[in-house]
Amino acid sequence: QVQLVESGGGLVQAGGSLRLSCAASGSTFRIVRINVMGWYRQAPGKQRELVAAINSGGSTNYVESVKGRFTISSDNGKKTVYLQMNSLKPEDTAVYYCNADARGVDYWGQGTQVTVSS
Repeated sequence: QVQLVESGGGLVQAGGSLRLSCAASGSTFRIVRINVMGWYRQAPGKQRELVAAINSGGSTNYVESVKGRFTISSDNGKKTVYLQMNSLKPEDTAVYYCNADARGVDYWGQGTQVTVSS
């Protein structure tokens, strides 16, 4: 199995910044098959949505609402993914989940709360 351990959430004022980290550990056989890592978020009463993702080639995609404010990056050697969040808005408040796609097998972190106060 693969475990995803997240860190970096918290409470911040609007306009502030936070950096989320997610590290994969566990089965080497499964970890080396990870080809996409990303961040999802789920706000109360809303569906979980993809925020940003990055593949092993470095290609990225973002949900429209965070473009220009959030940056996803990764350290492929360590199977770690980061999400730098700048110019945070109250509507960014949600539980953020790390995801790893190991060629069709999905793994999820436990989630980290991000709260942006106005």
